[in-house]
Amino acid sequence: MRHAMHDYRIIVVAIMAAFLIASQPGATARAAAINHPAPAFSLPNAATGSTITLDSLRRGNHAVVLIFIATKCPVSNAYNDRMQSLAANYAAKGIAFAGINSNQTESTAEVAEHAANHKFTFPVLKDAGNVVADAYGARHTPEVFVVDSSGVLVYHGRIDDSMEAADVHSRDLANTLNEILAGQPVATPETKAFGCSIKRKPVQ
Repeated sequence: MRHAMHDYRIIVVAIMAAFLIASQPGATARAAAINHPAPAFSLPNAATGSTITLDSLRRGNHAVVLIFIATKCPVSNAYNDRMQSLAANYAAKGIAFAGINSNQTESTAEVAEHAANHKFTFPVLKDAGNVVADAYGARHTPEVFVVDSSGVLVYHGRIDDSMEAADVHSRDLANTLNEILAGQPVATPETKAFGCSIKRKPVQ
């Protein structure tokens, strides 16, 4: 009986620990995994209010690039021109881009204004409650997820290896997109994203 009580207490402690970890800001119960279906979503375009889904972005394209971005993060802002350049260059090749803002400290109006000021040609979606950030396991801005035409996640990580454009040596996102367009497997499906933390809603 004593052993049974001891085992029971261990199980209870383990369950409580798992609950506490899952309830922490930024914790994810079902983060997206490479070579698995990307989580579906339906989010409003911050500028227009129109609903955009992952399926609508995938339709007719070879891949979808999702970039979690911010309006105030200096690292994310250092990539504004590069994000726009990549989106413009690959749009004609059948690659769709979308920004996702999951910061609870940045309003929809602020997100729309930021996108307009930087002349983004790709939509920036507002992820209220950081639901999509949690589903994908996104923690930084900027942080990239690439979904192929079949809806499978094939790349997760950084845009490139330096916040300073002049110091870039590895163009990870561009390399990934070129491999997809060439019909090749993604050689490096995961890299380490860096930047500011996503400001999630407080845990109740």
